Amino acid sequence: MAEKCTALTTPDTVWSFCPSIAGAYIMMVAFALTLAAHIFQAFYHRKWYCFVVIMAAIWQTGSYIFRILSIHNPASEGLYSLWFILLLVAPIWTNAFVYMAFGRMVWNFTDKANILGIKPWRFGMYFVILDIISFLVQIYGGARASQSNVPTSTVLDGLHIYMAGLGIQQFFILIFCVFAYSFHRTMNHEGNKPRKAYLLLYTVYAELILITTRIIFRLCEFSSGLHSTIPNHEAYQYLLDSLPMLIALVTVNIIHPGRIMPGKGGDMPSRKERKDGVITKHYRSREEVGLMPIPSRASGSF
Repeated sequence: MAEKCTALTTPDTVWSFCPSIAGAYIMMVAFALTLAAHIFQAFYHRKWYCFVVIMAAIWQTGSYIFRILSIHNPASEGLYSLWFILLLVAPIWTNAFVYMAFGRMVWNFTDKANILGIKPWRFGMYFVILDIISFLVQIYGGARASQSNVPTSTVLDGLHIYMAGLGIQQFFILIFCVFAYSFHRTMNHEGNKPRKAYLLLYTVYAELILITTRIIFRLCEFSSGLHSTIPNHEAYQYLLDSLPMLIALVTVNIIHPGRIMPGKGGDMPSRKERKDGVITKHYRSREEVGLMPIPSRASGSF
């Protein structure tokens, strides 16, 4: 057994347990497959905003590529840090994609194209900015926590900063849930909405649940600082971190926003078009692809 587990027998190894190389390869292949599907779907549906979920899949795949390299080179601090940081922050991209897709849902599936007074093109901007704040806090904390040959206090500070970033991310998710619920009620109140609008909304709910599950796991993992036993049992990471994020990516593959909101009619108007008041033609395009009929107030109040 000792000969097989080079991650433990190698001098100056950065691993405290014997990681599964087979498990790492399986997750790498799984994320690579959903990445390939997302790239194809983005080009097929011609939706530029899908590059965000593509980045999520790239980072998830990359984390396991570096994990595999780290297992084969257990004395390399750089490889270990790369897989660790990518694993910690990759889900931020999935979160951002949910926000961007939601703004387009508000545009396509509500009569007045706003929720609680916020216009659809503002949702992506506001919540992605908040997501970036959380991202920067998490990546800074993760980078500090992944360092070797530094005082224990430095690693603990990094973990605490990373946990603060997780808390910020979850707080923004809870705020977002208020808007998602209001959007749900608006669709019910307005009525006459296509079934696929609800299908995509339920997908958004599922994404948020999966992301929240992963956040709770990470908070529990680091709540005991360096003395937690969770990091030394990789089954927890696979089941409560990587698997939920894999399911989140595959779910979007199956229920893709580009398929639910296709073509030009599913896109929000550009800034120039909004400034020029060119709104009615977009409603007509939306009606042509079966998103929703032209409302009585197609122009105005935008």
